[in-house]
Amino acid sequence: MNTITIPRKSRLGHVLIPLPSSKSESNRALIIDALTAGDNQLSNLAEARDTQTMIRLLQEDPETLDVLDAGTTMRFLTAYAALTNRTKTLTGTPRMCERPIGILVDALRSLGADIEYLGVEGYPPLRTKGFSSQLTDRLQIRGDVSSQYISALVMNAPLLPKGLTLELTGKIGSRTYIEMTLELMKEFGVNYTFEGNIISIKPQSYQPTRFAVESDWSGASYWFSLLACAEEGELYLTGLKANSLQGDSQIVGIMDKLGVQSEFDPQGVRLTKKPIEGIDHIDFTHCPDIAQTVAVTCALLGRSCDFTGLESLRIKETDRIDALQRELAKIHAGLEERQEGVFTLVPSHHLPDRVQIHTYDDHRMAMAFMPLMAKMEVVFDDPEVVNKSYPSFWKHVSLLGVEPLIQQ
Repeated sequence: MNTITIPRKSRLGHVLIPLPSSKSESNRALIIDALTAGDNQLSNLAEARDTQTMIRLLQEDPETLDVLDAGTTMRFLTAYAALTNRTKTLTGTPRMCERPIGILVDALRSLGADIEYLGVEGYPPLRTKGFSSQLTDRLQIRGDVSSQYISALVMNAPLLPKGLTLELTGKIGSRTYIEMTLELMKEFGVNYTFEGNIISIKPQSYQPTRFAVESDWSGASYWFSLLACAEEGELYLTGLKANSLQGDSQIVGIMDKLGVQSEFDPQGVRLTKKPIEGIDHIDFTHCPDIAQTVAVTCALLGRSCDFTGLESLRIKETDRIDALQRELAKIHAGLEERQEGVFTLVPSHHLPDRVQIHTYDDHRMAMAFMPLMAKMEVVFDDPEVVNKSYPSFWKHVSLLGVEPLIQQ
């Protein structure tokens, strides 16, 4: 397996980072585009492997949709194929076939879709076999498992003969991702209501639209973290909006407490260092993808913090809670569940000079631990793992004036 070594760099200088586009926005826009009668003009689509996989599968329209390791692509294409009356087999990597999809399939079956599992019940691979008529216009679905199930359903809802009213039961996780989906639908001419835990969408048509995808706030979070951990520097991140639809833009408020000031202009955001205030508790319910980033930041800054809303991290590309605990231990930090659902970040007070980080086939494990370079030399295994969401990541690291060393 390849490795990449990043030398220590604690003083960053003034650096511009040309952030990649959001794969979350891109993948939603691509499904909406496929559901639109007429031609949209989409621009600035993400370079991420997940998005490129979505583009290829929608364009080529093969009988078997192999999504590789792309969770959003699996969930969005399952609903799209099932509710547009397509006969498709959906599969992916071994890890993808261990990630549950039963809640979404149950909902699609309730609507009238014919779907069978080809392996273990509740998991890919599966086969969509048709959609003859809509059996109901009202569904209940858990709100605390994956917002992608909900987004997959609501994007198809306008084209259902009876529309759809979706009641979200229990705690609603990643609400900002659901709101992003609905607001993107609105950009393409679809009206909705989202009041309390009820989403209602009447039968209607998407309208051809010009749409440019924003830069990726998940990708931005790693640069916030790096500056927070560095001794000095100033970073400029391109293509971000202060009023973003992306839930991970909450990193601005979190990092403001951890020593990073944000100043927006029409082209992006300038990050500068400021005194650290500290933060006692962070709820990641609506922004779970930045939890790893913040955990590493607090560990390096010597700041204890309680984390909640981490439930969905267990079913990501890896069990991210377990992976975090293992890798934080290498820098003498910890993530301890001292009461159910509440994890305490135990910071490091004795950092090593060098560490090797295992990435667990998880792009975010590699990128979240990149800020260690502000304090030590870091070796990452499987550097290509970042291609899932941010293929130019290591190239952008080199913009800091360091020379990453790739070894085979």
